[in-house]
Formats: sequence, structure tokens, C-alpha cells
Amino acid sequence: MSRQERAIHTRRLILEAAAEMFNELGYDATTIGGLIERIQLTRGGLYFHFTTKEQLARGVLAEAVTMEGLAPQAFKLQEWVDLALLLAHRLPREPMLSAAIRLSVDVKSRGLFGTRWPDWIEVGQGLLTEAKERGELLAHVDPTETARLFVGAWTGVQLITETLPERTLSQEISNLFALVLPNVASAGVLARLDSSPYRAKRLLEEAGQAGAPSPVD
Repeated sequence: MSRQERAIHTRRLILEAAAEMFNELGYDATTIGGLIERIQLTRGGLYFHFTTKEQLARGVLAEAVTMEGLAPQAFKLQEWVDLALLLAHRLPREPMLSAAIRLSVDVKSRGLFGTRWPDWIEVGQGLLTEAKERGELLAHVDPTETARLFVGAWTGVQLITETLPERTLSQEISNLFALVLPNVASAGVLARLDSSPYRAKRLLEEAGQAGAPSPVD
């Protein structure tokens, strides 16, 4: 492993450990000393990448807007659905994503760093605007308003689902789409959309297979 590769690997380990602490303790109770103890790294080794807790939080937030698993679909509206389902599937499994939500809803950290919600709104707005240009949306649907309201609804569902151990976030976001899509999608498109709670797992598996090397005969 080259020096650059080691540096990238170490930086990732630091961010993942910081994300776990933000999730477990919150921003205020997370400390540089506690992080160093957790990952068994020297203070100098940490400071090579991050010198303050604020930088760590910003680093975690920078990882929040991710398109992993998203693939082109026949309908742009399906891509919008897929993005929300993929995030719902990945968030409970990836501390970096859940920590970004935790930081975004924490009043103090939100005041210091802001949130990535405007970025998610912009991504959704872009997909919905393309969907409208293709005739996939009902005539009254405003892409900007829909993107903004859906990001708020998604976040609210995620926060409530944390308190409902018998429900998964994928199931609840799928149920949210069951309510939203009939009021957004044109009739011909609605019948062809897939908002199953199992779709995201399948998309990620397909993305992994696509990236795997072909078997040698």
C-alpha cells in the first residue's frame, strides 16, 4: 500500500470512528481524546488529517450526499424513488450516514456547520425537473416544492422509525411513497414504478456485480 493509499485509508477510519461517536454520544460529548483512545492513533497522526472536532463533523457531513447504487432507469421518477430507498437501506448500516443525520438535527452542530438537506433538495429537484420535462409528473406538481417537502418527510420518518424497533426504515419509506406517488406520478408512469422496500438491496447487489471482474474460463 502506497503512502497516499495509507493516508486515504487512515482518514476514512478516523471519519468512521468519529461518526460512531457522534451517533453514540452526540456532538457535545464527543472528544478528540476519546477518538484517539478508540482508534489507537497518536495525536499527531490524527492532527495530520483533522485538527478539531469541527473539522471531523464537517468531514462526516461531506460524506452524506451519496449516490452509491443509483443507476439510470427508464423513468427519472424511478431514479428519485431509488435514491430515497437506497439511503433508507444504507443509513442503518453505515454510521457515517446516520451521524450526518444526527449532526443535522442537533441544534448546536446545525448552528455551527449547517446541514446537507439543501444538497439533497437540489438533487431531488434535479431529478423531478427532468421527470416533469418527460411528462412523468402530474401537471400540478412543482419539482422544487415536492423535493423540499419530501426531504422533510423522509427525515421525519427516519427519526420516528428509530423509536420503532419492529419497523425498518426501508419499510417506512416504501410506505411513504405509497402515499406520495399517486399524487405526483402520471397515471401511465405510476403503474410502472417500483417502490418496494427490497428494491434498494437488489440495486446495490446489481451494482456490485456490475463492478466485479468477469470470471476467467
